[in-house]
Amino acid sequence: MSNVKFCALGGLGENGKNMYLVEASDKIYVLDAGLKYPSVDLFGVDAVLPDISYLKDNEKKIVGIFLSHGHNDHIGAVSELLRQINVPIYGSKFTLALVEEELKEAGLTSDAYRLIIAEDEKRFYFGNTSVTFFSLNHSIPGSMGIAVHTNDGAVVYAPDFSLASSIDRNYRTNFGKISEIGKNGVLALLTESLGTSNINRVTNDYVLIHALTDILQNSKRVIFSMFSNELQRIQKVINVCVAQNRRIAIIGKKAQKTINVAINYDYLKIPPQNSINLKYITEENQNNEDDLAIIITGVRHEPYYTLQRMAFGNDRLVHLNEQDHIVIVSQPTTGTELLAQKTLSVLHRLNSQITVIAKDQLPSSHADNEDLKMMYELLQPKYIIPVCGEYRHQFMQKHVAMEAGYPEDKILVLDNGEMVSFQDGVYGNKKTQISVGDVLIDGSIVGDINEIVLKDRELLGSEGIILVVTTIDARTKQIIAGPKVVLKGFFVGETANDVISSLSELSETLINKYLNRRQIDWNELKGLLREAINKDIYELTKKNPIIMPVLIDVEKKE
Repeated sequence: MSNVKFCALGGLGENGKNMYLVEASDKIYVLDAGLKYPSVDLFGVDAVLPDISYLKDNEKKIVGIFLSHGHNDHIGAVSELLRQINVPIYGSKFTLALVEEELKEAGLTSDAYRLIIAEDEKRFYFGNTSVTFFSLNHSIPGSMGIAVHTNDGAVVYAPDFSLASSIDRNYRTNFGKISEIGKNGVLALLTESLGTSNINRVTNDYVLIHALTDILQNSKRVIFSMFSNELQRIQKVINVCVAQNRRIAIIGKKAQKTINVAINYDYLKIPPQNSINLKYITEENQNNEDDLAIIITGVRHEPYYTLQRMAFGNDRLVHLNEQDHIVIVSQPTTGTELLAQKTLSVLHRLNSQITVIAKDQLPSSHADNEDLKMMYELLQPKYIIPVCGEYRHQFMQKHVAMEAGYPEDKILVLDNGEMVSFQDGVYGNKKTQISVGDVLIDGSIVGDINEIVLKDRELLGSEGIILVVTTIDARTKQIIAGPKVVLKGFFVGETANDVISSLSELSETLINKYLNRRQIDWNELKGLLREAINKDIYELTKKNPIIMPVLIDVEKKE
């Protein structure tokens, strides 16, 4: 009896952190290892990774990590995973080049790991199971789908794709390979859900190219703001600029590894006669020539901060002025909406001309309903498992599949950690649960950030902190210095001095009373101070700041 299992360590019910597992013939195939960018309530957290406890417990079964493409929500956890589990990594040439950059940033040497280039023509064998890749059109080159071929049919993973045609060979879907996989039998299709909300979006670049051409023909210096992971769109902007004889400068290409790797590997092309490196601004050099087209790149918040620096005159390369035309090409990502709005307000104060390309003018790089239906038709899977998206996206794909004729019991909408099994190619309608969760990254600290730390950070940001420092001679039971009250991030207006005086008096009275006891319990005294100060400060200000009593024990010097 054959048994094929599937579960997700991340990527279901959320946007990012994609990591999926296929188990066949007692071997584990890891599909992607991504991160998720934190929501605004995760104070000080840089990224969220999947908990890989299950993989560590089953390390000997893992044959490799198979990467679909080079976006951080699919490869951002690779370096941390390799620190703990050294297994082969499979992916396209461009994806692995980005992984090498990730490893360098993490202080790891790529030579210590096995990075294996995958191509459409290659097949990797693992006993009676094999893995193949097929090219997909997405916003970054080297994007691929993955098929794990088992005795019961293939488990096909097709995340983040669009079936729109492209003349650029770096962004073409291999329909022939997909059709071939479908003819040989597909057990389950794991396909993205994010694009199911794309309604009435354009399917080609004609509208965008026309709008950009018009802007370039009727403007002096033009500044484009884009995300560095949208390489296909960046190339199209470059092509339009070249057609209008513009000199092109990309800001951030050295800092943004994706741009840098794309240029080095010839995936991002600028004719030498059109390419320019801007020099620092001086009295003689303002970088404000009329034929300049400047492309600002970055991830998440970076393009917005760069625009603000330019607007305030703090950037070393570009100072914006009212004759500039600023074009916002990329839509805000989750968590950057407020920053995007603030940036627009800053730019409008310059009286510059600003164009925000509307979402419905931009072709989506994610599969819409018709793309999904075409993928179903090409592969003819027995089961469909929506992945890559929040629960609402998964639910919407379920309805797309039902519209395509799939019965409800053939569509599995799952949560992270729910493992399903296919016995001899049939789903038994049973789920088991494995351990999953989030690992929070704060700078170089991995995983040591818990709910208490986050709550303290939230309080620091919203309520502030009060320090009460007192020096005490425990032998004579006398206050040597203080109590000194320090308010940090705690605004009380004109009553600040009154609050400090009140808390100092309260603390001194309480400490002196406590020192009359036979024995001093420092933790108990801190607790009493914290409780009394918290009650007093709330009565005065209706706030609940963090209270930190600091007690210093010294011998009194005569």
